[in-house]
Amino acid sequence: MKIKQFVFVALLIHLGSVSAISQQTATSAKEIMQNAYKQARKENKNLIVLFHASWCKWCHKMDSSMTDKSCRNFFQENYVICHLTVDEAKDKKNLETPGADEFRKKYHGENAGLPFWLIFAKDGNLLADSKIRPVGASLDANGESMGCPSTPEEVAYFVKLLKQTSILNDSQLKIIAERFSMNK
Repeated sequence: MKIKQFVFVALLIHLGSVSAISQQTATSAKEIMQNAYKQARKENKNLIVLFHASWCKWCHKMDSSMTDKSCRNFFQENYVICHLTVDEAKDKKNLETPGADEFRKKYHGENAGLPFWLIFAKDGNLLADSKIRPVGASLDANGESMGCPSTPEEVAYFVKLLKQTSILNDSQLKIIAERFSMNK
């Protein structure tokens, strides 16, 4: 009986240490971004960074729209897309990307809601984010985050940003607009 107890306790200790190790070795936001920029430079694409959480219905709608068969290739051919997990519930904090919240704060997205997204040039220059601003306003200006575009105004603004940050043509952008307009 003592041997069974010993093996059981040893197994629990081992599993606990494996769990601790896996939590410590989660890929950091810095590493994810370094790899994404490397890929973007190699493929000559811009980069979309999506801040999301497992509980966020609008985050799932954003992903579903971008990966929908009608427009998936348009995004894949023009952007490297990466996800950074933030704002998880207490029992799911282990899902969060280490350093993602600090990265989001750097780009003034801490109060923007989810999903919050950024578009970078392959060299790391910020090109756009999910905040709607008046025409001619800089990226430093305040704006309301659209999250996952769904209203006609949000979809139009999103499509305008995609047009500015990709080589998508008008017919491709129309398909993207139609798909995102289905988000309600």
